[in-house]
Amino acid sequence: MQTPLRIRISWPAGHLTATLDDTPTTQALAQALPLVSTARTWGEEVYFGTGVSVSRETDARQVVEPGTVTFWTDGDALALPYGPTPISQGEECRLASPCNVLGRIDGDPDLLATVRGGDPVRVELVDA
Repeated sequence: MQTPLRIRISWPAGHLTATLDDTPTTQALAQALPLVSTARTWGEEVYFGTGVSVSRETDARQVVEPGTVTFWTDGDALALPYGPTPISQGEECRLASPCNVLGRIDGDPDLLATVRGGDPVRVELVDA
């Protein structure tokens, strides 16, 4: 069995790690790391371009739990929801469109609230 892939996401006010499942999208993302991008926010979601282009996977979902690491295929972006977005119903995390589910943030996803639109974001592999 393969060791789960872990990534570190850093921005000026903080950082967190996430554990990713072994999916085709995760494999494509791992090939592109490390990467630096510019954060965007949409309600209680942080997303940023990756330069990785993949197809939507069969188990892509639009409503996910807070702290789920997803890949927005329409925007070639990692999308990290931690609360409601402008199209959520109630407290759910509803993404702009179905996204590939990659894994989960380790620890408290509310740390993402410290990300500001326009912040530089760095994503890198965490050595096992």
